[in-house]
Amino acid sequence: MAEEVVKVGFVKLGNIGASRIVDLVLDERADREDVDVLSIETGAKLTPEHADATTAVVDWNPDFVVVVSPNAALPGPKKAREIVASKGIPCIVISDAPAKKAVKSLKENGFGYILILGDPMIGARREFLDAVEMSMFNANILAVLTATGVVRILHEELDSVISQIKRRKAGESVELKLPQIEITAEYAVERAGFSNPYAKAKAIAAYAMAEKVADLDVQGCFVVKDPDKYVLLIAAAHEMLETAAKLAMEAREIEKCNDSLLRTPHAKTGEILRKVKLMERPSA
Repeated sequence: MAEEVVKVGFVKLGNIGASRIVDLVLDERADREDVDVLSIETGAKLTPEHADATTAVVDWNPDFVVVVSPNAALPGPKKAREIVASKGIPCIVISDAPAKKAVKSLKENGFGYILILGDPMIGARREFLDAVEMSMFNANILAVLTATGVVRILHEELDSVISQIKRRKAGESVELKLPQIEITAEYAVERAGFSNPYAKAKAIAAYAMAEKVADLDVQGCFVVKDPDKYVLLIAAAHEMLETAAKLAMEAREIEKCNDSLLRTPHAKTGEILRKVKLMERPSA
């Protein structure tokens, strides 16, 4: 492997909405020449025992590792990033709102982090959640995260770290700066590149609704004990997310109708290109 290629490891413990695409956003056309990726997943579980799978990524000798999980304060995700740090490898945590409890520790120990506050907990009650409902929930949250700007933030922030490492490999003296971000609705939409204010408003509404979904699902899964009440709560949360996904896509449709939809594809060299008009070619 050429020296200039940056190796990025991904460890996915359990699942958040962003887990499905976080490694794919770096190479959407599978033709990027400056990056190589290795991802391992542990399915739905994220115990300390499952975190031991991190060693497979660490043994690959990546330039940095991204640990993706719900609630980064839990023992499993904590163990995963400690395995990475023990080898002196830079580590970025991508997680959801409950991970805010770990922010102080993450900062003190030099970890990067991207907390997606609008990546909500699912309504995990047996009376309600089956495989089909789980899949629909993830499809809807992915629509929200994609259209409101979160996906663009993920690839831009990871690309920034890749760029820094490439400069190091080229002999420059660069102090590695890892992202430390909490993605609110306003922050996501500002980074999304909307030009129409109505599109921005719809996108903010969609993301804010996704944040509220988590509140309802936490109540339904952990607080309310009466099935006649908690099933309705989590069903309401999932209905809210479906509406949020529709709003998010409406925001994107407004930009398409104005021929002002921002696209930021990668060049083969890894450079982020840019275009707005559908029929124009992307450029730096």
